[in-house]
Amino acid sequence: MDLDAFRWLLTDDGQRLLAKATPLADEDPLRAQTSLRRTAGAEHAAAALTQVRLRRRARTKFGDEAALMYFTPDGLEQATRAVVANHRAGRLAAFRTASLIDLGCGIGGDLLAASKVGIVVAGVDLDPVRVAVAEANLAALELSGAVGVADATQLDTSPFDVAFADPARRSARGRSFDVDDWTPPWPFVEGLLRRDSCVKVAPGIPHDLVPDGVEAEWVSDHGEVKEAALWSGRLATTRRRATVIGDGGLATLTDEDDPGADVRAVGGFLYEPDGAVIRAGLVTAVAAGVGGGLVDEHIAYVTSEASFQTPFARGYRVLEQLPYREKPLRAALRERGIGRLTIKKRGVDIVPEQLRKRLALAGDDEGTIVLTRVAGQGTCLLVQPF
Repeated sequence: MDLDAFRWLLTDDGQRLLAKATPLADEDPLRAQTSLRRTAGAEHAAAALTQVRLRRRARTKFGDEAALMYFTPDGLEQATRAVVANHRAGRLAAFRTASLIDLGCGIGGDLLAASKVGIVVAGVDLDPVRVAVAEANLAALELSGAVGVADATQLDTSPFDVAFADPARRSARGRSFDVDDWTPPWPFVEGLLRRDSCVKVAPGIPHDLVPDGVEAEWVSDHGEVKEAALWSGRLATTRRRATVIGDGGLATLTDEDDPGADVRAVGGFLYEPDGAVIRAGLVTAVAAGVGGGLVDEHIAYVTSEASFQTPFARGYRVLEQLPYREKPLRAALRERGIGRLTIKKRGVDIVPEQLRKRLALAGDDEGTIVLTRVAGQGTCLLVQPF
């Protein structure tokens, strides 16, 4: 979608076409476009249908507000999920952030969240279409903020309390995990982290890449790790943090909560730490929290003799240990009448889908097994989620 086509969508005629396109989104694309072209040109019809379909996809990130917002395909893919952006904005507000400059604002997801909590926001991006979309989103949600086309690396950010950046992690080869491929590049990010700032980065960022004095926070939403964020200056309060968001709200764990833990024999309960906890290197903090230890020094499973409900891990009752080798495991599962099997694994070279097919189970009961290493040895545990 080019800039002229998007701006046309914001006109009265464009809004009427969008309204007409909304109920056609589930129809055959050719039929839907033919229907719209009775009242609009091909370019405008395609832009309207694309926008309606992007709005539907965006519901998973932006909820009901997606129906009012505007997107580009890349902008939607790269945008921060609203619940995560709201957490970040709340944290900024807690530090009494008065103003924020978003360096690479995309379609404006983080701008919207910060504006909602009363922060004065401004955003820049190199792409005029994304700038226009971000501006339209602020207007659509009746939020204040300024957006413009500019090169983030050439701006003086000192007039703003906090600078926020979400470097594009793509190269000519596609998505890249190499910081040298980021836009803006890593040296610019390092310079930004010398002041009060927050930089959104990939969850796989190596710990040793995080500069001294900078807090790294890994965030998961309902068990799925969404991002890491680097906090600097007065915004940094610890070295490593795991934040988990779920139906019950938000919980956070830091390296200050981590006294360490030893390796011990498998007890009556097994805990599978949240991905954000694992990325933050805080598995032993979970072990300490449930009064337990690790099943292996290299494996992110925790064991305990006690049952705990914790937002930082999924809990399982250990029913028994089953044979690890495939043939006797098949016999043991069949003996127990297990026909529907959930296979969890960590630290072992097994593909659950392939193993399930080879086991060829038949039975009326359902079971869950955990395939992992315990004290360096391959182990299979029959467990029950709780």
